[in-house]
Amino acid sequence: MSAWIKMIKDYEADPELKEVLNQARTPHGTVDNVMRVHSLRPNTMKGHMALYRSCLHDNSNTIPQWFQETISSYVSILNSCDYSLANHWHNAKHLINDNRKSKKIFEALENKKPEEYFDGAELALLNYAEKLTLNPSEMTESDVAKLKKLGIEDGEILEANQIICYFNYVNRSINGLGITTEGDTVGFYKDD
Repeated sequence: MSAWIKMIKDYEADPELKEVLNQARTPHGTVDNVMRVHSLRPNTMKGHMALYRSCLHDNSNTIPQWFQETISSYVSILNSCDYSLANHWHNAKHLINDNRKSKKIFEALENKKPEEYFDGAELALLNYAEKLTLNPSEMTESDVAKLKKLGIEDGEILEANQIICYFNYVNRSINGLGITTEGDTVGFYKDD
């Protein structure tokens, strides 16, 4: 476990915290540092879990999961958040399931030139993610109109918006508290 503030271990937790930690367990059976850092205030862990799961692991989302994770990775690159990038690129790569394709996508994102791989609606969503992350006060209605012209439905725009906003929140939380992957099992998926 690694962060700049105290994180309570399972054996030190009171019954209320134990219950919340159990809700936060990954498919690996562990509690990632990004959640455990809330152990001093279990209610913020509950809120964080609800937000995370509604943005990335909700069955009603229609943006393909690999692209949700790609958006997450790009926002994390833009925010220089190594923790989120390690986890969510691992997930994206798992879901893409093609090493050559994954490598090309990652290079384009890392170079902050998504146009080197993407076009159309996917590129537009990544450009929207970049502007909302780096220049939020400059957003205008035309940014959403561009997405609609490419056939992206309002619900998908909302999904992308919430993924982008969530990662801007969590990247700042991680970077601001010095959270590392030390002791974590990187990535959501067990079979990798």
